[in-house]
Amino acid sequence: MKAQMAALEAQIKQIKRELTALGDLRPGSLSQQFNVCGSPGCRCKASPAQKHGPYYQLSYTRKGKGGTRFVKKEDVAATEAAIANYVRCRDLIDRWIDLATELCDLKLEPRAAGRTPPKRA
Repeated sequence: MKAQMAALEAQIKQIKRELTALGDLRPGSLSQQFNVCGSPGCRCKASPAQKHGPYYQLSYTRKGKGGTRFVKKEDVAATEAAIANYVRCRDLIDRWIDLATELCDLKLEPRAAGRTPPKRA
């Protein structure tokens, strides 16, 4: 059992190292938008239409509140990296919780084995 506990603790330690190595974090998803303007005779109203864009839009929800914002073309790569880091962070934290729960269960087993069940009235 001690070997199993040590293995779980080592995995948790590795997750903590990976978490500290993550860069910027950004929840959400990035999409491309193409728009039609209001100017008569513009190329976006031609047949076939040549819409304006692409424009990049970030949609996100944080603490129960949603939002959107436009992202400049030169910031798209950094935003995509931050979104990927956020996803990785969530995955690592979920894994950490699973491992920590398993570790806590192992720590409680010896104590539970030594206890006598409560008397019923």
